[in-house]
Amino acid sequence: MNDAATKLDRARRLLDEGEPGLRELADAIGWSPAHLQRRFTAHFGLSPADYLAQRKLGRLKQALRGGADVTTAVYEAGYGSPSRVYEAGAARLGMAPSRYRHGGAGEAVRWSVIDTALGRALVAATERGLCAIELGDDEALLESRLRREFPRASLERVDEGRDEFLAPRLRAVADALAGRVAEVELDLVGTAFQTRVWNALMRIPRGETRSYAGLADELGAPRGARAVARACAGNRLAVVVPCHRVVRGDGSLGGYRWGLPLKQALLARERG
Repeated sequence: MNDAATKLDRARRLLDEGEPGLRELADAIGWSPAHLQRRFTAHFGLSPADYLAQRKLGRLKQALRGGADVTTAVYEAGYGSPSRVYEAGAARLGMAPSRYRHGGAGEAVRWSVIDTALGRALVAATERGLCAIELGDDEALLESRLRREFPRASLERVDEGRDEFLAPRLRAVADALAGRVAEVELDLVGTAFQTRVWNALMRIPRGETRSYAGLADELGAPRGARAVARACAGNRLAVVVPCHRVVRGDGSLGGYRWGLPLKQALLARERG
């Protein structure tokens, strides 16, 4: 391991062990704060602050899922106060920590399965916006995916034409999946880096593609191609968050959650 890699690994371990500020972290490894910020982001795909936030959120989710009460989980995760959870963590949980601890208990999710230009699609939404668009013919499998993250949320299947809340969102999704322009509100739930990737995907113009490495470079993480690929794989909003527009550096398709034939068809349609 070269000297730079050794220093970066030490910086990461210091973040795993505590909450040093950027200057304190830089002093500990003998770099300037600006140099550390740039090199750490390039190497790990996250800034030191984002890395620390992701680690803390992971600890919080693990403690809540393990049955810890909310107050204990908050302080053991390193937030310092409950208010900090809502400022830095709750948005990425997609709900209050107390509800997440109980598998989404109390969270209302409306969903339906509709016919679209791409086949059957499960569309689900919270009060904040669409939280899932899953494609496939097996409705039982689609529903199981929806239940996986928040198994105790209040999931209500509704008739696509009779629910005043979901109906316009279903029409917008059908338009989007047919290749027409449609505006939809989204409830993006992920880590800081995943959210940055998903927002970047939505800025890629129709008919264009980016490589995983190219997108990582745009995000200031030139060595973060694998992290970008993982974020694409974690996308739950088919087509609306267009992870199909990211390909390998040699132009080959790479992976796709809903199958490579569909990815190829989507790209061909958009280029046409």
